[in-house]
Amino acid sequence: MSHTAANHACVPSPEARSLSVRPNAHVASAEELALISLSARLLFENGQSTEKVVSAFDQLAAAVGFRATVFPRWGELTVLINDGSGSRNEIVAAAPVGVDMRKVAATSGVIDEICSGHLDAASARAALEAVARFPAVSITRFALLAAAGAAALGVIFGAAHPFSLLLIAISAGAGACLRRWLSGISRSPFIQPLCAALLAGVIGSIAVRLQLSSALRLIAVCPCMILVPGPHLLNGTIDLARARIALGASRIAYAGVIILMICTGLLTGLSLGSVSLPASAPSYPVPLGYDVIAAGIAVAAYGTFFAMPWRMLPIPAAIGMLAHASRWAMISLAGASVQTGALVACLIVGIVITPIADRLRLPFAAFAFASVVSLIPGVYLFRMAAGLVDLVTPGQKASADVLLNTIADGATATLIILAMAIGLILPKMCIEHFHPAQPLRPTGKPDERKAL
Repeated sequence: MSHTAANHACVPSPEARSLSVRPNAHVASAEELALISLSARLLFENGQSTEKVVSAFDQLAAAVGFRATVFPRWGELTVLINDGSGSRNEIVAAAPVGVDMRKVAATSGVIDEICSGHLDAASARAALEAVARFPAVSITRFALLAAAGAAALGVIFGAAHPFSLLLIAISAGAGACLRRWLSGISRSPFIQPLCAALLAGVIGSIAVRLQLSSALRLIAVCPCMILVPGPHLLNGTIDLARARIALGASRIAYAGVIILMICTGLLTGLSLGSVSLPASAPSYPVPLGYDVIAAGIAVAAYGTFFAMPWRMLPIPAAIGMLAHASRWAMISLAGASVQTGALVACLIVGIVITPIADRLRLPFAAFAFASVVSLIPGVYLFRMAAGLVDLVTPGQKASADVLLNTIADGATATLIILAMAIGLILPKMCIEHFHPAQPLRPTGKPDERKAL
């Protein structure tokens, strides 16, 4: 690479950031290349934000001792190496479709150990390979917390009858078991939410036929709300805010397809019992105590979905309860809209979560979304989808009320999502701008780091 090209590579761009480290210190070995590729892939595939992936890559490249640039794209990471032997690139297949906080935290810990001089390349690679083999959350914990989380969302959205909450829990727990079984026979990330939502729709339609469900259809809707891919929406929005347009759009498109699968499964399941989801239905006020406790349970459930260790669950649960209490106060006491309530709650969460996520080496999107999961406008999204179907089915004879209710539900859902995204991301970007985190740099002696 020419001197001009090398200088050009060091200018940060929307899709990549060059890493200014000691130029051409030595020839990168195969062990070192495998180490940095594996670490970047583990972070990228398990929910870490793009900016943090690049920052971690920066630390690791500095510790190893050669110049490198990472280009994150959907489906791959391109690593450009510039060392004593010249320039070359490595392409690593990696799609950011998963969320696993344990793997992100463990990978970040290994990188810190390398930077502090406590691990050599061979030991670090072995540690990262062990991280890659971390098992999924146990099926028992996964199903029980899915059931508890869906029932908690039922309480938040007005389900008061104990038998309705039991049906919601059974539906969500069965859906979790179905998703885990499907993950073992299919690699498609869309089959799981489609089939789980279909099951929820079938159970919901049976409940309606037996007159066990209210007009809100929460028995069908709540098990589907826990399927909404919030971290991917947040990571995509962060990428867009940082002008990584292609990657951000890809993340949001991926999340959008999952939401489409959820809506399709839910409405298909309901239609099998000739049951429809009303485009608009009255909601019921929930006492503050029930609202806050249910929010904490929902947060714990989502922490389980994202493989958060048990000892860490109280942190997002407490933050989520505080956020939901502030939302309740804004709506019930101050008379604010649901959009304003969501914005205020997410601003609080964004301010509190940002330094905690950095301290614990956890992915911001998963940590933050778990804390505000009770605010997701899943009900409005599903009602909008049902309203669109109701508009298409009768053709020109469609009711004007259905059209207006569908527009209202869609607008409400869109505004809540925007309020949540702004509330979570704005504090994060401001804090990182004015108080950037100081990455670890190699601290060992040169001779000690040469082994890396």
